[in-house]
Amino acid sequence: MTLDTARENVTDILCIGAQKASTSWLHHVVNAHQRSYAFPNSAPVTSTNKEAHFWDWNHHRGLDWYRNLMAPPEPDRLVMDFTPEYSLLGDDKIRECKEINPTARVIYILRDPLARAVSALRMHTLWRTNRAAAEEAEIRLDDEFHALVKKARILEMSSYFYNFERWSKAYDDILVLNYEDILSDPVAVVERVLAHCRLSTEDMTPEARDEYEKRLKKRVWASVSYPITRDAAYFLHGMLWQKRQAAERFFNLRFTEYRNVLEPQANP
Repeated sequence: MTLDTARENVTDILCIGAQKASTSWLHHVVNAHQRSYAFPNSAPVTSTNKEAHFWDWNHHRGLDWYRNLMAPPEPDRLVMDFTPEYSLLGDDKIRECKEINPTARVIYILRDPLARAVSALRMHTLWRTNRAAAEEAEIRLDDEFHALVKKARILEMSSYFYNFERWSKAYDDILVLNYEDILSDPVAVVERVLAHCRLSTEDMTPEARDEYEKRLKKRVWASVSYPITRDAAYFLHGMLWQKRQAAERFFNLRFTEYRNVLEPQANP
């Protein structure tokens, strides 16, 4: 595919996270709209057709590589890159992103830090154990746990305020969503996202609308529910307490999922 340097943005819709906050589901639903475009699955260079990972895995490949990957078949299609690791980018790479995507619409989904951390650790446990069944592995407080917390970048991924602060220097209209709203009213959330991206269900073709309705009800990715020991759950709760409070105050939202994580731990 030839490079189209006339397009205003290389990527039109950027979702920067958070990891384990329904970014895959949202990408799948928005991609039902006929004006959206998901780049070709280039795994393992990319993560499926959702995460290009340009600014972390693939920056060394150069901008022309990214332009070529993201180039849509029709120039008016809105190109999507939903890479949660982008939330951790430093100022230099965010500025570079702004230079090549000056009018991109940026979305940041926030999830209760404890619930998100447990989901992330389950995902990493799935990979580490070569997809063991739920009863074959356990997340427990030991040296391996601490190494996994570090590898999964739990603290950094939970620093919603600081991540947003960096990105908002370049993009002053970031759409911030609460993952719990996706659970309670997914239709309303997607309508907000579409409006933010200057799209609407009203301008969908009948075929796209049918696909959209199907995808709304479909779960795209679910971690294996490996049990987590009480001490490990409470360790994470203490580690992430200030992250949750800071996000709730700054973004004026409330997280409640942590209760579901801790209540099963009430009895040893």
